[in-house]
Amino acid sequence: MRIVGLTGGIGSGKSTVSNLFKSHGVPVVDADVVARDVLKKGTGGWKEVVTAFGEQILQDDGEVDRPKLGQIVFSDPSKRQLLNRLLAPYISSGIIKEILKLWLKGSKVIVLDIPLLFEVKMDRWTKPIIVVWVDPETQLRRLMARDGSNEEDARNRIEAQMPLDLKRSQADIVIDNTGSMDDLNERFKEVCKEVTRPLTWKEFALSRQGALLAFFSVVVGVVALNKASNGNVS
Repeated sequence: MRIVGLTGGIGSGKSTVSNLFKSHGVPVVDADVVARDVLKKGTGGWKEVVTAFGEQILQDDGEVDRPKLGQIVFSDPSKRQLLNRLLAPYISSGIIKEILKLWLKGSKVIVLDIPLLFEVKMDRWTKPIIVVWVDPETQLRRLMARDGSNEEDARNRIEAQMPLDLKRSQADIVIDNTGSMDDLNERFKEVCKEVTRPLTWKEFALSRQGALLAFFSVVVGVVALNKASNGNVS
């Protein structure tokens, strides 16, 4: 099985690339979706975050007010680190469960969409690593337009993440998304072809099909060994 790492920066277009993979039939495990699930009312993650940040982060229905929580953590590095530390075990467990589900379904290629891929050290489990990159000015402009935020808030959110240029330097594949949507689609076609190429023998061995083949081979070997042993005894 091939686990592809997909990351980028806020406002870089990573989610657009993630959706392109989905539309081309490549399964995606989205860490943001997992993170939303572990913050739902009543979950272990919800309880820990409410205890740490207080009930002022809750909406009237008891769910976490994510924009309010975001404003708190993106303006204070220590609180952001606290939030990441509290949720990391729940998010990691959720991601592993999603990968296992896809493995059981027989998926050979899985895209792991994680904004903090390098920061939480999950890059060691993915190959190749794709980074969606834009220049700083484009990133700031797109983020302000997307969220309707002012420049200070947008910069705080960008600076809270690992610099895109540093992520780019650690990538196996870079998707430059400073151009048009047509440009992105053309580049994506190249990347998708590369990502979905036939598995190596090592990757195949990690797939469900490879595990079943290995199991079948062991069974055949045991049967053959028993037959040989019985023949020698007689």
